Amino acid sequence: MQGLHLTADLHHCRCDAAWLTNAAKLGDWCVQAVHAVGLQPVNQLFHAFPATAHGPGGITATVLLAESHLCVHTWPEQKAVTLDVYVCNFSGDHSAKARGLMQALVDRFVPEWTEQRSLDRGDGA
Repeated sequence: MQGLHLTADLHHCRCDAAWLTNAAKLGDWCVQAVHAVGLQPVNQLFHAFPATAHGPGGITATVLLAESHLCVHTWPEQKAVTLDVYVCNFSGDHSAKARGLMQALVDRFVPEWTEQRSLDRGDGA
């Protein structure tokens, strides 16, 4: 097994607030972004959390990929997002597609700054 696992923590996102609170809007966009980079979605789950005393509820958006997964978690009260893109490279190297998807996601949220990590997983990592 071999794969690439990308994560990003986005801080002070300057996107429209709906990208942090509207599960259907974000979910639809995530599926389109997956297609745009050439990955294959096989299932999805988009969940909106209720508002709290701290502010509007966030979203967890998960797209199950034939190649592995994409997860997005939003914290609108902090204007923060965490991203997780993992692709296995069993049937071919999907690393460039994963990096393209991660860049599209970062661009969507317009963060003031990000912390990004990359981990090669599996045999030969």
